[in-house]
Parts: sequence; C-alpha cells; structure tokens
Amino acid sequence: MKAQPKASHFVDGAYVEDTTGAEIEVIHPATGEVIARLHEATPAIIDRALASARRAQADWARVKPVERARILRRAADILRERNHELSVLETLDTGKPLQETLVADAASGADSLEYFAGLAPTVTGETVPLGRDFVYTIREPLGVCVGIGAWNYPIQIACWKAAPALSLGNAMVFKPSETTPLSALKLAEILHEAGLPAGLYNVVQGRGAVGAALVSDPRVDKVSLTGSVPTGRKVYALAAEGVRHVTMELGGKSPLIVFDDADVESAIGGAMLGNFYSSGQICSNGTRVFVQKGIKDRFLQRLKERTERITLGDPLNEATQMGPLVSAAQLDKVLAYVDRARAEGARLVTGGARTGANDGYFIQPTVFADVTDDMTLAREEVFGPVMAVLDFDTEDEVIARANATEFGLAAGVFTTDLTRAHRVVAELEAGTCWINAYNLTPVEAPFGGVKMSGVGRENSRAAVEHYTQVKSVYVGLGPVDAPY
Repeated sequence: MKAQPKASHFVDGAYVEDTTGAEIEVIHPATGEVIARLHEATPAIIDRALASARRAQADWARVKPVERARILRRAADILRERNHELSVLETLDTGKPLQETLVADAASGADSLEYFAGLAPTVTGETVPLGRDFVYTIREPLGVCVGIGAWNYPIQIACWKAAPALSLGNAMVFKPSETTPLSALKLAEILHEAGLPAGLYNVVQGRGAVGAALVSDPRVDKVSLTGSVPTGRKVYALAAEGVRHVTMELGGKSPLIVFDDADVESAIGGAMLGNFYSSGQICSNGTRVFVQKGIKDRFLQRLKERTERITLGDPLNEATQMGPLVSAAQLDKVLAYVDRARAEGARLVTGGARTGANDGYFIQPTVFADVTDDMTLAREEVFGPVMAVLDFDTEDEVIARANATEFGLAAGVFTTDLTRAHRVVAELEAGTCWINAYNLTPVEAPFGGVKMSGVGRENSRAAVEHYTQVKSVYVGLGPVDAPY
C-alpha cells in the first residue's frame, strides 16, 4: 500500500525535491504501515516558494475577478470528477473511513472553490458622497498569504484557505500538517491543471520550524492557521512581529445542551456526530454533552445501544463507520484521558479500550456519564471519540456552566421550544452554534470561534474581510482651500 507523491513540495507550478530536508514518514493509521516518505522544506525551498508567490501575485491581482473565478470553478469540477481517488488518498493519510471522506473532504473543498468563484466577481467598493467632493473605496488583495493546515481535514482545510485567498487576488504558500501531507499536493496539481498561473499556490512540507520560517518572513502579508491553542499562541506572536493579518481557527471544548423536551433520538444522533465522526478528531465537537436530568436515564440507555452498534474496521471498506485515530501519539493521548476520567470518578457507560489489530490506532467509541465540571475530561480537548455526559437542572445553570471555559468555538442546543433555543444560543459564548443539529459547516456560513478558540472567520462573505483590505480614495472636485 503506497501513496508516494512525485516529490515532497509543489513550488512555482511544479513538483520539487530537496532530500537534504529531514525525512517525514507518512503512516496509514489503520495498519501502522509507512505509505510515503517526504522531506521537510529546506530554507532554499521556502525562499523559492515565497519568491514565486510574491512575483506571481502582482500579475494575478490585475486579472479580472471573473477570469480568476473560471479557473477556480474548473478546479472544483476536477475535484468532483476525481472525488473517489482523492477520498481514498485522504483515507490512507488520515485513517478516516471512506464512508466519510467520499462526502466530507474533497467534495466540501470543491464546494468552497465553487462558492468563492461565484463570490469574487461581486466584491466591489463603494462611493461616499461629500457634497461637491466624494470618496470611493477599493477592495485590494493582501498579497502573499501563508496557510497552515491541521491533520484532521487536510484537503478541506487547504481549500478553505486557498479558495478565498486566490479568488480575491492573493497568492498562497500552504504548509500541511506533517502527519497528513499528501492531499494538498494533489490540490496544487489540480489548481494548475485548471489554469492557475505558476507561483500562486505553493505547497511546502515540514514541522513547526518550517511554519515559523513562513510566518516570520517579511514577504508574507497574512497568516491563516487551523490548529491547536498552543500552536496558535506561537503563530500569533510571530505574526505580530511583522504586524501581519492573522486568522486562526483553534481548539474547543464545546457544549451540546439537551433539554428534556428534545427529540431524544435526534439529540443522541447529534451528540454522536459531535463526538464520534472522524473518530472524534474535529475541533468543533460537542464533547461536553449537558443532558437535563428528566431524560438522563433514557438518553444514556439509547446512547449506549446506538454507540455499541458503530462499525469499526478497515477504513477503506465503505461499510466501516469509524476508523482509527490518526497516529500512535494521538492514541496514547486519548487513552490517557480515558484512564484519568476513570481515576477522577466518571462512570464509564461504554467503550474505553483500545481495539482492533495491534498495529492500528483504534479505540472504541467511549461514553462517560456523571462527569462534573471540574474533571479533566470536562475541561481539556481530548480530540478523540470520548463523550462526556453531564447533568443539569435549569436553563440558567446550564448556560453558566457551558460558558465556564476558556474555549468558544462551537455550541449546540436540542429542544422543541424554539423560543428557548434562540434565547439560549444568544447567551452562549461561541462563534458557531447549532439548533437541533450539530457539526454542519456549509461554506455559505461563517465559521470560527471566540475567546481562546480563535480570531477571524472562514467561509462565506465574511472571509472577504480577512483576505482583502480597503483603500479609500478622496476625490477633490474644486480648488484646494488652504489657510496658507
């Protein structure tokens, strides 16, 4: 089972290699097998990528938006045509089941390219009448953007950053996670096959040092990161040295609130999607499930039954519903959280153990009940299929407890009382909320967090604000009135 790319990096319209860079082993999480070997970007590769982006961006900014849009739309069409092979690659790289990657990865990336292709030609300035004189504004691209991706949704994240950046006249240098580096290279291939000029979308591989070199380079105008809070702090500080534009989508410990009048089966479905999809490796997951005491027992009984029916196994089998965690390190981290939850007094409802072949990074979908707010499981991001169920009595109580966290990425509410649903959502400190649904992130809607969960928004028209800047032009139509 191999997935070796033509070379480690894609720079200035072509694959390039420099074997003096440190080796990166790409491992299939279901078997522990090495499926590719890449090399980290050397300073020479980084310099070449940034130089080509700076050169190409000036000409790209002068291309009519509708012409830029045609290229992105062609790329979206190619992504959809090759969805199956891209999904297989993503499954090999991440371990996510093919059942998921066929609908949630390259397909959603294509949606992003298509959306911003349609949006870009509509982005205009405005005029401000001032009597005789007037002001007009121009929306200009920022310049060279650096994108830093996470390992859970590699091609989707690459598209979420590339689509607004390129459609609005910027160039991008993208660094995938070293854990899942493969699909961003395929995206670069497809963009250039669709007609994107060389230098506008470059992919360089590497660990934190490569990311730091990109973020701190004076040729960079903007940084967009998807990652953890500790990484976000480092990136934010480096970008601040050059006063660069920054958007960051970081971690979360999101609340999912289930009132006793909710449709229990739908609420359980939402909780399972918000904890077990992608083996729980989603930043917006609703990992603190607050269940009103009146339905607690019924909720837990049905949750246990449905959880124990989840099919784990070979992620390349479309019947598989849940695959492994992405790496041995992630498996060890999640198992440590399970052990600590037991030690702190949480009640294990189901799961909690490693499963499957010893060479794969599988863990059972896990549910803990009787979790309290002070337990580690209720405070820290696990990033694995471990659900914490907490009890509550009243609306005011659960709002206060839901907000008692440094995070603020997402939140969900399940209730048949829509007045209450809107009232509660208005009080929740989260950038992305759902009512009677969970983890749906269409490109048409802004996505992002508050507090320690990030700054700025991805997707929708809101992304225009983060990939352009406004130039104001004052037009004088009469003689200058000077007191000198």
